[in-house]
Amino acid sequence: MKFSVFSFILIILFLAWIEIYAYQATKTLLKNVKASRAKWLKRVYLLQAVVMMALVVYLRLSQTGTISFSFLISIIFMSYTAKLIGLVFVFIDDIRRAIALFFAGKKRRKEKKIAAGKKISRSEFLAKTAVAAATLPIVTMSFGIVSGAYDYRIRRRKLYLPNLPSGFNGIKMAQLSDIHSGSFFDKKAVEGGVNLLMAEKPDVVFFTGDLVNNQTKELNEYFDIFSKVKADLGVYSTLGNHDYGDYMQWTSAQAKQKNLQDMILAHEKMGWNLMMNENKSLKVGGDQISLIGVENWGAGRFAKYGDLDLAHKNSEGDVKILLSHDPSHWDAQVRPKYNDIDLMFAGHTHGMQLGVEVGNFRWSPSQWMYPQWADLYTQGNHHLYVNRGFGFLGFPGRIGILPEITIFELTNRPV
Repeated sequence: MKFSVFSFILIILFLAWIEIYAYQATKTLLKNVKASRAKWLKRVYLLQAVVMMALVVYLRLSQTGTISFSFLISIIFMSYTAKLIGLVFVFIDDIRRAIALFFAGKKRRKEKKIAAGKKISRSEFLAKTAVAAATLPIVTMSFGIVSGAYDYRIRRRKLYLPNLPSGFNGIKMAQLSDIHSGSFFDKKAVEGGVNLLMAEKPDVVFFTGDLVNNQTKELNEYFDIFSKVKADLGVYSTLGNHDYGDYMQWTSAQAKQKNLQDMILAHEKMGWNLMMNENKSLKVGGDQISLIGVENWGAGRFAKYGDLDLAHKNSEGDVKILLSHDPSHWDAQVRPKYNDIDLMFAGHTHGMQLGVEVGNFRWSPSQWMYPQWADLYTQGNHHLYVNRGFGFLGFPGRIGILPEITIFELTNRPV
């Protein structure tokens, strides 16, 4: 994991402060424990602190996007998130004690006794509350790994396109996005997700990028599974920001270029029509609609390979559908400049793999970065659908925002 030396030193100092502060809270909890046992428990805590710091150093030297990297960063994240939440209560107690000392001077208050025994001091109470609160993120994230990572959900949407040719009325379109094959650790579960898609018998399938994390060879183990994705009108795909090998340290520019060529060839071998800044016509009988596919392009910091001018050129059809990985493309270029694009499919955000969805209520930290981060968005007669992703990246699980297979029915009749 790459940071500048200065940034990494600041991170190490911050994590060391967390460990020291948490150790002080641990000593508060152990003050009523038998001395010999408390001594060993303190040693265990110090040992885990050393291990956690060593893992942080190891991650800086590791390649991102691997399964081992995902699990290690999850362990570190869970550990320090738990400690930070717990330390909020410890900090509250420190503020309380500082105020008490300010008003009471150096005189220490004596703890009162009650008939049932010794009363728990406020400091000890808050320390125990801190431990209870700290367990919450560990339990939640562990559940997200065990239960959420492969809990595929079929989401169904009926889309009204007034100019839709009658031959396409009722057509069933499926969308996959953000597979990230290098993150998977359960091949049977992945196959189950693909089988779930194929059981829907879609007329056409769209894949909107990020087949891998870093390099094309991550797909090797899952190639046969995703080769099963077929449809009568074809499977059409685009590249996402992770598909270009930009997050890998390559031995040469030629090696990186070969990786991209291998990616293009992989789509071809799977029978997927990879669209690289181009358009194609989908035909049903005498009717047709235009399908436009661009390489990765977004309004943010990610590399911009897409050329919508080129992709859009000479596209024909009463309805035009765009496949573009990054949803920020919609506001940045698509809506302002290409008023004839009726529908755009995107992915990229994963819904941060964390959030709450209850009925029509949706919340995720992802919305702080992307105005359109999950599900359907409509402006007039123009639509954007942001898929929550089939796979996962970084954290090897999902909490609240579950992996998605989307099934669309197009209609020219008002819904």
